Amino acid sequence: METTLLAVNGTLMRGLDLNPNMIAAQGVFVREDQTDAHYRLWSIGDRHPGMIRVAEGGTSVALEIWALPPVSLAGLLLSEPSGLSIGKVTLRDGTQVLGVLAEPWLVENQKEITPHGSWRAYTGHFYSA
Repeated sequence: METTLLAVNGTLMRGLDLNPNMIAAQGVFVREDQTDAHYRLWSIGDRHPGMIRVAEGGTSVALEIWALPPVSLAGLLLSEPSGLSIGKVTLRDGTQVLGVLAEPWLVENQKEITPHGSWRAYTGHFYSA
C-alpha cells in the first residue's frame, strides 16, 4: 500500500486525545523526530498546539512521524481543529515531510510555549509503549 509521511506535533500523537483519528485514517507510527530549529509553538486554549515556521527566533520541536495512505490525508485534516493545516515541515536532518501547521491567525493572543520544545513537555503527557 502506498503511504505518505506526516509529521504531527500535538493531539494526533500516540496516547493523546485525537490519536484515534490517526488510527481511523490507517496511520502507522514510524518514529519520533524533531524539526529543524526554525519553528515556534503556541498553546491554543490549552486544547492543542499550533506550530509555525519562522525565519529567526525558532527552536527544534519534537514530533512524531506517521505513515498513512494518501487518500486518508484529507479526512484526517478535516477532523483537525479549525486553523490547522497541512504544509511542508523541515526535519532536523534537512528532509521535508508533510506536517500539521497553524495558520498565523490561530496563534494570535495565545500562550507561546516554544521554550518547552514540544506539546508533551508543556502538558506533561508523555507516552510509554
